[in-house]
Amino acid sequence: MRRGWKMALSGGLRCCRRMLAWVPVLVIVLVVLWSYYAYVFELCVVTVANTVEKVIYLTVYHALFVFFIWTYWKSIFTLPHQPHQKFFMSYGDKERYENEERPEVQKQMLLDIAKKLPVYTRTGNGAVRFCDRCHLIKPDRCHHCSVCAMCVLKMDHHCPWVNNCIGFSNYKFFLQFLAYSVLYCLYIAATVFQYFIKYWVGDLPNTRSKFHVLFLLFVACMFFVSLMILFGYHCWLLSRNKTTLEAFSAPIFLSGPDKNGFNLGFIKNFQQVFGENKRLWLLPIGSSPGDGHSFPMRSMNESQNPLLANEERWEDNEEEGRGPHHLSFL
Repeated sequence: MRRGWKMALSGGLRCCRRMLAWVPVLVIVLVVLWSYYAYVFELCVVTVANTVEKVIYLTVYHALFVFFIWTYWKSIFTLPHQPHQKFFMSYGDKERYENEERPEVQKQMLLDIAKKLPVYTRTGNGAVRFCDRCHLIKPDRCHHCSVCAMCVLKMDHHCPWVNNCIGFSNYKFFLQFLAYSVLYCLYIAATVFQYFIKYWVGDLPNTRSKFHVLFLLFVACMFFVSLMILFGYHCWLLSRNKTTLEAFSAPIFLSGPDKNGFNLGFIKNFQQVFGENKRLWLLPIGSSPGDGHSFPMRSMNESQNPLLANEERWEDNEEEGRGPHHLSFL
């Protein structure tokens, strides 16, 4: 009886937590809906008198609005990718690992399993990165998200404003969302400013539209500043081919920690997220190369770069055309 109550309480708390997680998204949606009403109706329809100016304002605004909403939708509803089944422990390996009490033996067991996988990053003590909650060998740049309760490929961070984990599957959409958000706020502020001044000095009548126009400029500027800082930070991460997690803790390779381990140069770093097809760079359509399990690394020399040092071994695997642990490199 007591166990039943505990299970019901736990389930209720999880349900409440899931519902509360959508509150930040709801706040953003309400602000955007109000901004649409304030700009389209209170500014363009009521306040702006010149017809040509109205048409230009509304045309450009709706173009930005469509891309802003489109990228926000993709950031929210593009599910984060989990590691392939190849990286999960088999039932037998899991049982042997859990029954083994000696840490050094457990470490060796993980090393033996990882030999069959393209995994080259390690923990601080040199062990293979292992998730004891998902029971899998973590691919390079993969981390466990405690909010999503799963391992996410190339995890960047969990964003409460989209109620989703930002990683390999949707990082491009998230960057586009930030970019179009900045443009959206900047455009509103730039076009509203002259009418803000007119209301402020009394050149326009004191109507209901005054409140919307004045507050619209204030909100647009406030969001522009905060979004510009966040967008600038992620542009810096993109230029270095880092995730937010890697910026705080450098990835550890077989040769040791290297904060620039995945830095391939600006152009290639950009292509790692947006792909090589320039026609898709501005569109929220998936174009990131690879499968999120393996990534090219900065070449120190052939003995330190697994992508070069182990080239022949992976070519042999390709010729075999089989094997549960075969993965292609970028």
